[in-house]
Amino acid sequence: MIYAVAVFAPLIGALIAGLLGRAIGDRAAIGASITGMIVAAICGPLACFQLVGGATEPGVVPVATWIDVGHFHAGWALRYDVLSAVMVAMVSFVAMLIHVYSIGYMAHDSYPRYRFFSYLSLFTFSMLMLVTADNLVQLFFGWEGVGLCSYLLIGYWYDRPSACAAAIKAVIVNAIADLPFTVGIALTFMTFGSVEFATIFPAVAAHQADTYRLLGTTFPTLEVIGVLLFIGAMGKSAQLFLHVWLPDAMEGPTPVSALIHAATMVTAGVFLMARMSPLMEYAPFALGMVTVVGASTALVTATIGCVQNDIKRVIAYSTCSQLGYMFVAAGVGAFQASIFHLITHAFFKALLFLSAGSVIHAMSDEQDMRKMGGLWKLIPWTCTVMWIGSLSIAGIPPFAGSYSKDAIVSAAYASGTGVGMYGFVCTVLAAFLTAFYSWRLLFMTFHGKPRADHHAMEHVHESPAVMLVPLVLLAIGAVVAGMALDGMFIGEGWQAFWRGSIFVSANNHVLAAIEQVPAWVEYAPLVVGLAGIALACAMYIVSPLLPHRLATAFPGIYQFLLNKWYFDELYDRIFVQPAFRVAATLWKVGDATLIDGVPNGLAELATDSSRQVVKLQTGNLAVYAFSMLIGVVALVSVFLLFR
Repeated sequence: MIYAVAVFAPLIGALIAGLLGRAIGDRAAIGASITGMIVAAICGPLACFQLVGGATEPGVVPVATWIDVGHFHAGWALRYDVLSAVMVAMVSFVAMLIHVYSIGYMAHDSYPRYRFFSYLSLFTFSMLMLVTADNLVQLFFGWEGVGLCSYLLIGYWYDRPSACAAAIKAVIVNAIADLPFTVGIALTFMTFGSVEFATIFPAVAAHQADTYRLLGTTFPTLEVIGVLLFIGAMGKSAQLFLHVWLPDAMEGPTPVSALIHAATMVTAGVFLMARMSPLMEYAPFALGMVTVVGASTALVTATIGCVQNDIKRVIAYSTCSQLGYMFVAAGVGAFQASIFHLITHAFFKALLFLSAGSVIHAMSDEQDMRKMGGLWKLIPWTCTVMWIGSLSIAGIPPFAGSYSKDAIVSAAYASGTGVGMYGFVCTVLAAFLTAFYSWRLLFMTFHGKPRADHHAMEHVHESPAVMLVPLVLLAIGAVVAGMALDGMFIGEGWQAFWRGSIFVSANNHVLAAIEQVPAWVEYAPLVVGLAGIALACAMYIVSPLLPHRLATAFPGIYQFLLNKWYFDELYDRIFVQPAFRVAATLWKVGDATLIDGVPNGLAELATDSSRQVVKLQTGNLAVYAFSMLIGVVALVSVFLLFR
């Protein structure tokens, strides 16, 4: 079946490149990896079109019996419904373009390239396993798979301490979130007696009254499960408080950043909320938590992006912010709008990151925007596609981002709840900041006077065709994806399109209410977006000294934002340094003093004692006889005293 081919083709490419790459060489290994991705990029969308068009029916593609122990069963099968098929189509197509782009970007890399392409394909396969999982354990397998691959790719340049530190940070932060996620899976099994979606989803309504006792207090079981699953999603999708790993992940090669931010990993948490919609719909408190955290993330990370100077770091914070939008939609019950923005975001975010990579490639690996400017004449193709990506992320019609972002803002307002209104306010403010930092990036990079030295400007050049063609294709997606999918994803035909793959309860009328919101709500994202663009133009084109004056006039605010709200410093003081002190104590006391010290001390004592005993060996027969006599007297005395 072509659906299974789409899932496993990247794995075959990864195995050939990874296991045989040293023997067959970089060119052949890269060819195998790219071939697997091209096959997946053809089969994935084709399988999606067949399902959506009615040529095939939803179902499950069995692969193997995986875990069968007592009452615990977890098969290995591929879930084939619209939600999974849409994700497979997006992941396979966007990842394929990133693979092709990497041919040019990594052409002069000194590391073995077969290893890099093997990791990329394995990353893609892990994400495909996640989105096609038919049970929570299989989903967790893909979940941990993308985590492993992110570690390998973020730390790909392993001789750079910053890259190694970023890779470790990503693993640790995600592991913190994965612990509640695994507890949530265990509690799901305890409640439903299964981890299979086919068993869990139909039984959710029957377990509404179930309670779970924790810390002396009783909680609704479905709420506890929903919160635990969402905490896992917070880690993977870099939501507030667990977002600190994602900006540091920029230490990896730019194609890795594009793959993590656009097609894999960070979208896993959003997908999890949509997949578990039958359960989340019966957990209103958990959904409220999703909305508040998502809205706060959208706003807070947007403020940080406004002052960053690393071109990739600006785009990284925009990812955190846009993921916040997706969680706001899921939190108010508009799961379809959440996935809609996930799909459009995949196109314009991959476009932005790969365009940034093209700029870095042209500027001889320079990433500081303060050392750029005036590049639009030298790299016009890159400038054009990055403008398209920025127009899309800022929500300017008719670009793709405007359709999905406007739907989320309207859904938050239409929900009619307090947390929904909080989400509406935060997303509108974030829309203003998104437009501002996007055009700040454009103006600082491509326009104004060149700020790089003469030698650097002489070497600026446009990227080769192998890098530009994926950029153009992504730019087309960033233009047309919104128009093409709007009517099916959230319009009048959404029920026929999704075919029950996303659950909507009888009390959930958010998608219908989107059409009834006041006109000012619909136009609010566009108005604030244009205002953000105008402000960026005034500050970086009309009066380029104004940002410096503002930073000087308000140094506290500027440093607060530049240092990312001091999250890293706070975590270092609260968690990292105490952990180091505890580890040092355990090492010095537990390891050096007790574990090593006690045996070593006993051995030394025995050695010293043996030296003293040796002194008794005088060689004098009379002394030996006298010692034996004393011993006999002592033995007889003890016997007479204690008989």
